[in-house]
Amino acid sequence: MLSTFLNSLMMAMTMVTMTAPAQPQMTTVATAINSNPNKASKDASDPRAYLNEIDGDKAMTWVEAHNLSTVDKLSKDPRYSEYQADALTILQATDRIASPSFARNGMIDNFWQDGTHVQGLWRRTTWESYRSDNPQWRTILDVDALSKAEGKTWVFEGGDCLPPTSNLCLIRLSDGGKDADVVREFDIAKGEFVKEGFVLPEGKQSVTWVDENTIYVTREWTPGEVTSSGYAYVTKVVKRGQSLDQAVEIFRGQKKDVSAERGVLRDIDGKYVMDTSYRGLDFFNTELAFYPNGHPDTRKVVLPLPTTAVFSGYYKGQAIYWLKSDWTSAKGTVFHNGAIIAFDLKAALADPARVEPLVLFMPNEHQSVAGTTQTKNRLVLSILSNVTSEVRSFDFGKGGWSSFKLALPENSTLSLTSSDNESDQLFVFSEGFLEPSTLFCADAATGQVEKITSTPERFDAGGLQAQQFWATSKDGTKVPYFLVARKDVKLDGTNPTILYAYGGFQIPMQPSYSAVLGKLWLEKGGAYALANIRGGGEFGPKWHDAGLKTNRQRVYDDFQAVAQDLIAKKVTSTPHLGIMGGSNGGLLMGVQMIQRPDLWNAVVIQVPLLDMVNFTRMSAGASWQAEYGSPDDPVEGAFLRSISPYHNVKAGVAYPEPFFETSTKDDRVGPVHARKMAALFEDMGLPFYYYENIEGGHAAAANLQEHARRYALEYIYMFQKLMDNK
Repeated sequence: MLSTFLNSLMMAMTMVTMTAPAQPQMTTVATAINSNPNKASKDASDPRAYLNEIDGDKAMTWVEAHNLSTVDKLSKDPRYSEYQADALTILQATDRIASPSFARNGMIDNFWQDGTHVQGLWRRTTWESYRSDNPQWRTILDVDALSKAEGKTWVFEGGDCLPPTSNLCLIRLSDGGKDADVVREFDIAKGEFVKEGFVLPEGKQSVTWVDENTIYVTREWTPGEVTSSGYAYVTKVVKRGQSLDQAVEIFRGQKKDVSAERGVLRDIDGKYVMDTSYRGLDFFNTELAFYPNGHPDTRKVVLPLPTTAVFSGYYKGQAIYWLKSDWTSAKGTVFHNGAIIAFDLKAALADPARVEPLVLFMPNEHQSVAGTTQTKNRLVLSILSNVTSEVRSFDFGKGGWSSFKLALPENSTLSLTSSDNESDQLFVFSEGFLEPSTLFCADAATGQVEKITSTPERFDAGGLQAQQFWATSKDGTKVPYFLVARKDVKLDGTNPTILYAYGGFQIPMQPSYSAVLGKLWLEKGGAYALANIRGGGEFGPKWHDAGLKTNRQRVYDDFQAVAQDLIAKKVTSTPHLGIMGGSNGGLLMGVQMIQRPDLWNAVVIQVPLLDMVNFTRMSAGASWQAEYGSPDDPVEGAFLRSISPYHNVKAGVAYPEPFFETSTKDDRVGPVHARKMAALFEDMGLPFYYYENIEGGHAAAANLQEHARRYALEYIYMFQKLMDNK
């Protein structure tokens, strides 16, 4: 299997004490129109440029003032304290499932946060103890104690432990939740950092073990030596005892890449197979090279597969790939997008021109592959069919490939949490909108499935039901969505309804048990809809590709079609319909607010992109041009300007009062999008709420308390807008 850092790149695709300053004065509407970025001349100065400086004094004064204003307004609601307490009780519940991860020698790891362990504990127990009513945990790392000792708000980002049997791990710690992290070598057996061990200062970096005394490090070695997306592309070898300035370069990508690095391919037992290198040509196209002669050999082989194909595993000598576009082999065989294919890797590297795979799984029009994993002897696929899950176990032997479906709950969302390299066991969570998470342990070889435990019900689901419907988009495409509401819901258009979606980067939205949503919204009479719009991964690569670049209006049309279907069914109406989404979903919310202000009465815009004319020059924005297009391209740039929320705010339009949320330490999307959009609303005399968590990174919260505060603010806002007006 690939090393941790390479997998993560392939998948890439989330309060301070102060004296309240004076509230910034609003500019007049006349001045605001002239300072609207869509009206200003190209050489005009940016009146909101001071907000670009993330930690600048003037910017933080603006942030703190608006945080204070938002919290002051919403926390005065008599329900606020109850909602925050309910959310925190749910998040800190000690009877929730301790999500397990297989470790070596039959051990189980877990990362745990609660009211006492705010930043969390990395801890370990035996399999027998985990299955008991009272597991006995041994603490590996107390992140709260470390944070206190070092004066940091450390967020634990996991670790890469040296396979197959070593206790040495490279631990990643983020200051406040940023993507940038520090890396330190840690001895699990001793429960301490290795004295004079490997240490990497903060950066957006990747690191992988080669052997006990050697690591590959990809980072910004020289200031400014990063891609246009802000990621490293130079890998060096670091030997134990060496300082970083003694490291020797072994691989270099290109500055135009999204990112690039050299890594290591290992088998399921953790044994070294060969070196690899990775170049992210854009977000969806990669050059993956193999070095059959090991390290430090520089002779590489690039297989003649599409650059969109994703390497998904190394199983019994077979390379497993997920095709994202059609491909024709040298023999003329057509392999269609969405398929999982396999072939003998070493044979292919010896004669790349004659690669002829077998198809393991080919989804139909309403299916997609949600993920792959491996146990010691089996390859496991998670598959979506009409946005519900199934899990299939595959084997490769003398007779070729065979598979069977694991007997897990039907019509449920199944999540492959962890698989064991030393056995054929894997942990699977099952859940639904109204079904609390249940943990199963499945044997991928025998098919035996055992229920381990379930989360207690956190809200009263009596009288509620979840249904799937289909809306018709503007171009005639049928778009599925889920609706969770009371069975006896009155179809009179007055039901307070939150509509959520993401619609990008081939990420599917699936039913899940959100105890906070249930307690703070559903239990109190609200309805919830989840839209499976194009751009996501619900129906495979075609569903995603249909909304790329200048076709992105289809994504927005899909979302509007779902809203109109809810209104046509008289589930809700504009005064009672609110929308919510984060990151790419935050962009979706911004576009919807600007394009169809007549459809919504509340809009929660979380950690968003909003300036689509300048996004490539903001944080990691340049890496997403394969999804959105390039602002510098005449055609794509014109389209991006036409849908950019920041550039299409108009005077005289009755926009719903939005709630912008972001994080100062979000170094992925960055807080500038939300800041400047809110400031533009302010300049134009338009009402809004704004809250910027000082910590938390792209997740917008660094611990459970911050999550609870944010939930309380969001749902009080939704209640005031959608339910109090009934």
